[in-house]
This record gives sequence, structure tokens and C-alpha cells, in this order.
Amino acid sequence: MKENVDHRVPVLIVGGSLVGLCTSLFLGRHGITHMLVEKHAGTSLHPRGRGINVRTMELFRVARVEDRIREAASVLADNHGILQGGSLTGDDQEWLFEQIDPGGALARFSPSTWCLCSQNDIEPVLMSVTPTLGADLRFSTELLSFEQDESGVTALVKNRETGEHSTVRADYLVAADGPRSPVREQLRIGQSGPGDLFHNVSITFRSRALADVIGDKRFIVCYLTKPDADGALLPVDNRERWVFHAPWHPDRGETLEDFTDERCVEHIRRAVGAPDLDVEITGKAPWHAAERVAQRYAAGRVFLAGDSAHEMSPTGAFGSNTGIQDAHNLAWKIAAVLGGAAGPGLLETYEAERLPVARATSERASARSAEHSHPGYEPDPDSAAGTPARGPQSGVLSVAMGYGYGQGAVVGADPELPVVPERMRLCGDPGTRAPHLWLRDPAAGERKSTVDLYERSFVLLSSEGTPWSGAAGPVAKRMNVRLDAYAIGTGPEADLIPEDGGDWAEAHGTTEAGAVLVRPDGFVAWRSAGAVADPESVLYKVLTTVLHRH
Repeated sequence: MKENVDHRVPVLIVGGSLVGLCTSLFLGRHGITHMLVEKHAGTSLHPRGRGINVRTMELFRVARVEDRIREAASVLADNHGILQGGSLTGDDQEWLFEQIDPGGALARFSPSTWCLCSQNDIEPVLMSVTPTLGADLRFSTELLSFEQDESGVTALVKNRETGEHSTVRADYLVAADGPRSPVREQLRIGQSGPGDLFHNVSITFRSRALADVIGDKRFIVCYLTKPDADGALLPVDNRERWVFHAPWHPDRGETLEDFTDERCVEHIRRAVGAPDLDVEITGKAPWHAAERVAQRYAAGRVFLAGDSAHEMSPTGAFGSNTGIQDAHNLAWKIAAVLGGAAGPGLLETYEAERLPVARATSERASARSAEHSHPGYEPDPDSAAGTPARGPQSGVLSVAMGYGYGQGAVVGADPELPVVPERMRLCGDPGTRAPHLWLRDPAAGERKSTVDLYERSFVLLSSEGTPWSGAAGPVAKRMNVRLDAYAIGTGPEADLIPEDGGDWAEAHGTTEAGAVLVRPDGFVAWRSAGAVADPESVLYKVLTTVLHRH
């Protein structure tokens, strides 16, 4: 299939939804040109997948799109908690939690915060940015087939508007083509996990009077638990546009056709507790909650990301965030291999790192659905019996950003540590997200977080006056890799000055004589507890190992 190729690109992305567009964004930030094909004519129109956790917002911050996403999400900026009750007119409502970040404790861990931005709002932002970074976005274009060989992947695609067929030759293919991924099916990659958990119909509607019923409560979601009219109510603009997730039971013979406008209106009125509520149905979309994880994340030069790699219960919004973080992990590795900085073996670490995270996160998402009594979800009593009781917000931050890679592109990680710890612990351990610390750049007069240092290069942190910074330049030149070194301190030789008396070495679990090497994705690749006799040789050996340059 190599002959008569119409297009040649380094990377072909299949799927133009949230994860596919984020893959495009992150590859573009690394300077990798690519093509994205999506069979639908445009981005999502239905409000969904809107919880963006703090780690994902960090990635958007570094990629320079955080402000634009927050602007797109501004209408829901004051919505924070999760409410539960029999209805909205009774006196039995209670907050599962009223604030995402009570007391502002999150500021200790990150320069960013959570954000509520629906997929139909965030995708246009990404689409406006990625073409400026080398993306060739082709909507209404469907992948028909693909073949791969030792040097690349050849794909046959079809323009669904013109019927024209063309071939695309790429070094790598990234499949972000959803839970029923045709690419995964062609690769014959199986899945593990309980499978389907529950089914809902997402109903969009207009109601002006509902805002008066709700009053000043600004929730992310309200779980309404009346037995004959349960569901989840989500605001779209807090004024007249809303979404209601109604349980759907196809196992009991229910079909989508059973959800007539009349039935949906009556269900919403009963759930809210307002029999005369004005309700205008504007759309319906079925969705399926499941817990499945692909048994492999790659086959040759083809990689799975997002829902093609894992399906999760929506409670907690872990699925989309995990998918975006898949894309971020994969993008820097593809860029390193294509640029000659790394050996092909680096790409094998994508599965080694991300597959365990997906398994642990999907289990936590299902547990959270049980904790929140998500409408339609009936957990298996046998599996639930051994699950410890948790609070509604317990462990969420650990899942969002505290996870670690026990093996992969790291040196010195502890493979026995749990993938997701019970408590947040970000203190510079290899395989974990590098700690956040506020710094001042005296040359530029700027304030920045350590998180802002990591994107397109490896970064070596050390104290001023040590030989580590001087070793970085020769190693970078010898290996032909980008390695930025920063000496941290308060003296005249410091590149960066900690704010408020911060101790960078203590925060990173090392000493003033030690050093920390951070990957382009912000994860600690390696750490030295103190001085070494030959820092250049040590650093060269570490980078050679991490980048699979053996």
C-alpha cells in the first residue's frame, strides 16, 4: 500500500473529539505536523464531558490555552458543588460537597484550578488553535482501513461529502476513535473489566422557571432520587438551558423511541417536583457508562488514546481527563522519537505507564458512582461488599494528579507503590508529577510555577553553585537533545528564586547538593539525593536509559 500515496505526515490522528483534538494540540506544541480525520462534520453539539480536573488544566496552562478555555467556561464559573435530594422543591436536599476546593487547599499543589467547561464549548477552542500549530484537520473524513509495516502506517480515508478516497502515509497512527473503536477492533485488542454499568438518555431542554425553583444554589450536578423520576440535572447557563440525564433500561426492553418528548417532560417535572414547570425538549442523546480497559495500548506503530483505550463511569469526570493525559504522555514521546532524541523503545513506555493508571482510575470512577448513587447505577453487591466506605470527595485529587508511574521512562521509581495513593504525595519521587513551587525569574521579572517550566524539553533542577547545571550543556550537546538547566537559589548565580522562602530541594525530596530531572510532561524522570563524583557521566547515563538510546 505504499504506492500512490496522496498525503505524507508524521502522525495521523483518527478521531476529532476531545482527546483527538488534544492530541493534535500537544503534538503541535512539540512542532510535529500531523493530520486529523473525523467522520462527523463538526465538533460535539451536545453538552457533555465538562469536568476538567486540575491536572488537565495544568496541561492547558502550559499549552497556552487555559485562559481561552476558562473564558469559554465563564458562564458556569460559580458552579461548584454536587447536590442530592428527592426533588428540588422538597426539604430533603443535601450537599454531597458544596465546594470543589474548600479553603483553597489546592493552591499548595498546583498553579491551576478545576474548571467546568462542556465538550461542545472546549472543542471549538482547540479547533481554533491547532491549525496554527501544524494540524491538518479534516472533518467529514472517515478512516476506511489501514495497514502498517516496519516503517509506517498507510491509511485509506474517505471524504464523506464528496465520496473521494485518498491514501495517507504516516510514521504513526493515534486512534482516538471512541469506545467502539474500529481501529482497536481491527488490531484485535481485547478489553477487560465489568463492561456496561448503566445507560442514560441525556435530554437537553429549556425552562425559564427552573432557575426560580433552584434559587441561589449553584451546583455542578444535582442527583434527584425520587424512585419514579430519578435522574441528574445539570445547568448549561443557570438561566434557561439545562440537561437532564434520565435512566434508560434497555435490558428491560426500553428503546430510545420510548423516550418521547411527552415522557421526558413529565419525567423532568416529577424529578424537579414542579408539575407545571415549563419544559421545552431541544435534544436527546443516549450514552452508556461502562468500565472497560484495553488489554494493550499499542500494536506496532498504532496507539490507542481516550475512550478507545478505556471507558469509565462519568461520575467524577475521570474518563475524559484520563484520555487527555494519555495524549499528553504520548505526544512528547512521539516527538522525541521522530526528532531523533529517543529510540523507538521509548514508545513502549506509553502502555507501561498509562495502562495501570486507566485500570486504577476506572475502578475509582465506578466506586464513585456507587458513593453518589448515580441514577441508573446498580452496583454488583458482591463487588461492592468489599469496598471501603469513602466520603464524597475522598481521594479525588490523588486520582486526578497524584498517580504515579512505577515503571516506564523513569529511573529509580518504586514499582511496588500503588498507582493511585490513598493520600496526595507529590514530593519529587521518580515517576510522579513534579511538585509545584512558585519561582521568580530575575532576568525576565516574571513569576512562574515550576509546572510552567515543563513542556518541550527535559529540565534539570539544582541549587546554584553546584556542578549540575554545568553538566547539562555538554550532555545535551553530546546526545543532541534539548535539556534546560535551572540553578535555583537567592544569590547572584541563580536562574530562578523561590518565593516566600520556598525550599526547592525539600519540596523535591532531595538536598541542596542534589538534582532532579523532569520530563517534558512534568513527571520526574530521576532524582539524585546529593552530589556525585561525575555529574556529567551520571546525567548522560540516566538520559540514555530514559530515552532508550542503548
